[in-house]
Amino acid sequence: MTGMTMVEDLDVRGMQHCETTALGVLLRHEGLDLSEPMLFGLGSGLSFIYWDSKAMGFPFLGGRVKPFELTRNLAATLGLDLLVAETTSPRKAWQSVAVPLESGRPVGLQLDSYHLDYFTTKVHFGGHVVAMYGFDEQNAYLVDTDQQGGAVSTSLTSLATARAERGPMAAKHRSFTITAPSNSTAPQDRIIPAIKTCADAFLNPPIANLGHRGIEKTAKQVPNWLHRSDNPQRDLPQAAVLMEKAGTGGALFRNLYRDFLAECAQLVDSRHLRTGHSLYAEAATHWTQVAALITTAGESGDAEHLLQAGSLLHDLARIEREAMQALSRL
Repeated sequence: MTGMTMVEDLDVRGMQHCETTALGVLLRHEGLDLSEPMLFGLGSGLSFIYWDSKAMGFPFLGGRVKPFELTRNLAATLGLDLLVAETTSPRKAWQSVAVPLESGRPVGLQLDSYHLDYFTTKVHFGGHVVAMYGFDEQNAYLVDTDQQGGAVSTSLTSLATARAERGPMAAKHRSFTITAPSNSTAPQDRIIPAIKTCADAFLNPPIANLGHRGIEKTAKQVPNWLHRSDNPQRDLPQAAVLMEKAGTGGALFRNLYRDFLAECAQLVDSRHLRTGHSLYAEAATHWTQVAALITTAGESGDAEHLLQAGSLLHDLARIEREAMQALSRL
């Protein structure tokens, strides 16, 4: 076929979360096949943020480190060569994608998912990450999450618009490739440092809306959420969907971290690790209940559900703090 560039023999599996999906594609191409929880955990991906401002229609709850930080963490942890290109020029931006693809290497992209043809829910999110593995005259061939269809395609025009979009969390046409040097670190040797990095950040947040303090703050704010919105029937269920669906793997990324700790406990024999795992298993269940209570409150207009959610969130601040304290002792 003329004018088609494709990376050969690529394993194009979608996962639950966008950035770990893209990392999986790039790393498998380098001969490193890690589970999604392992990618998330070795990237010290778990976090918490409560974000609200006058400009926002409704508060945002985040469960992970900011976009692309997971990729940087993972590369540093495993000693991988991460080559990042950013530019304001669409022409240069295209070169930094076309050149590696033509030499047979998949490329990661950070862009705004709003413009991608295959996205059914049109929401601006500038922190979306995909892997690109080919292109022809019309289309770009991408790997996105399972939820978005795994191996998908979008027009080159829509890709260019998505990459050029400015706004919260957007990066300037960011693209990246990863190379694993022959002497890169065995992943299991990096488990403990990656967990401790994550725990330290979570236990010592620089501001009160991050980490365990952020969950505590959320516990105080959620009971007033019916009054915080001009359309609670829309905003509360939508906030819950973002916690459970939106690429979080459920329970605001807690399911992924629970599974990461379970996998680690198979590789490292440690009481602290087992404690952390059982507490995160409990936390994951609680987060899913919180999301359900928020949905019900929005649909019914009954603040009692938000009081229950608030009290679960108080428990969560404590459970996750205890989990991270145990893990920081590894």
